[in-house]
Amino acid sequence: MGIFSLAEKKLEGAIGGVFARAFKGDVQPVEITHQLCKELDSQAQILGEDKYLVPNDFLISLSKHDYARLFPYSKTMTAEITADLREYAAEHEYIFNGAITIALEERPDLPVGRFHVSSKTVASVDRPSGVSSSTRSSKLVVEVNGVRHPLTPPGFVVGRGAEADLRINDPGISRNHAQFVVTGTGSALSVKIVDLGSTNGILVDGRKVKEAPLRDGSRIDIGKTQMLVYAPSGS
Repeated sequence: MGIFSLAEKKLEGAIGGVFARAFKGDVQPVEITHQLCKELDSQAQILGEDKYLVPNDFLISLSKHDYARLFPYSKTMTAEITADLREYAAEHEYIFNGAITIALEERPDLPVGRFHVSSKTVASVDRPSGVSSSTRSSKLVVEVNGVRHPLTPPGFVVGRGAEADLRINDPGISRNHAQFVVTGTGSALSVKIVDLGSTNGILVDGRKVKEAPLRDGSRIDIGKTQMLVYAPSGS
């Protein structure tokens, strides 16, 4: 089933329902669903073997009027849209990096009945096993998708597989992709990242490396996931 048939199906279900009655002439949830499916199509990146990576984090910008009318229904609406996106993705061999998130925002420059979609790919991350979540005593941390992980000895392995300490659901990441090696303490703390023979490699500050020292401000790219090493305030 293609995008238009999906949109038509949703529209038929909406007619006579609460959304069609409440938002007649304004932005309709079916229009948002339709546009998000188009976003998946336009942003799909081939992973191989007819599999495609697509965005899973969406921001819907609406006029003040449309935002005020849609927001009270946003929980129900986004749940229905999420279900449709998963169905559409399954039909097209699309893969999401992590959970689908849909947020609404008010944008004063948009006229009534118009909306804008922005998207990004955000991998889900599991905290390193056996590592404290507290960063107060950590001189350096690595931030992944908004979550900080302390860099303390001996370090940890990053990968997509179940055996990795820090698991990242990113198809571009190998099962055991890289290792953060941490030695010393305090001012003598030393941190480096080592490629564990990954398929797609590691970029540190834009350069592909097999091994590299890390410092406050180092930026790491593995797969489609970006990481930032920095010193938390007060450390």
